[in-house]
Amino acid sequence: MTRPIYAIGDIHGQRDMLDTALARIETDGGPDARVVFLGDYTDRGPDSRGVIDRLIQGQQEGRDWTMLLGNHDRMFSMFVEEYPRNDSQLLVGYHWLHDRLGGVETLASYGVPVGDGDRIFRIHAQARAAVPRAHVDFLNSLKPYHQDGELLFVHAGIRPGIALADQTEDDLIWIRHDFLNDQTVHPWLVVHGHTPAKQAEHRGNRVNLDQGAGYGHPLACAVFEGRSCALLTDHGRVPLLP
Repeated sequence: MTRPIYAIGDIHGQRDMLDTALARIETDGGPDARVVFLGDYTDRGPDSRGVIDRLIQGQQEGRDWTMLLGNHDRMFSMFVEEYPRNDSQLLVGYHWLHDRLGGVETLASYGVPVGDGDRIFRIHAQARAAVPRAHVDFLNSLKPYHQDGELLFVHAGIRPGIALADQTEDDLIWIRHDFLNDQTVHPWLVVHGHTPAKQAEHRGNRVNLDQGAGYGHPLACAVFEGRSCALLTDHGRVPLLP
């Protein structure tokens, strides 16, 4: 019998919510449960550093965890390179430290304040000194997608009509409307986050597990057995149906 596989939506610096989700998974599937994290571990919430610490701890413990790359994780990793880069997918006038994106909150979790009038080169130097090398390596190790049987896990979605092997990283971590509005039956049930919804939703060909934890809403956690899906709650499994 195939083991169930669990998925956790966009965490966005919510360490306490992550701990709650992991406890629910362990209650439902034990300490050896297979878990896929859908990316966006950082930004907006209060403890991006603590989230990454917890995920690295799980890796070191040998947990069966798969961590995917989110667009916010890539923005963070770009900023702490030797020379800071800005993601080309952002709107004109936006950058990782824009107040809508959450980079300021991420740096605060590492003890790096960002104030009005600060210059990027000074903030960058402080960030490079404060962010542990292990965290940078973690960000750079994240996978763009994970395919398991009838399930495809990815942060944002896929470009319709393009083979999986030919999908670009930009689409896998940034795509929205072209994917969300497509009703094609894919070879897999696509499990994704990236676009906040009021609650986790099953659209037949895809499941969205971004409930807006970065804005203080609950963090979604689900269990899959084949294409069958249920949310994990304080009261156990609740089926998530199309």
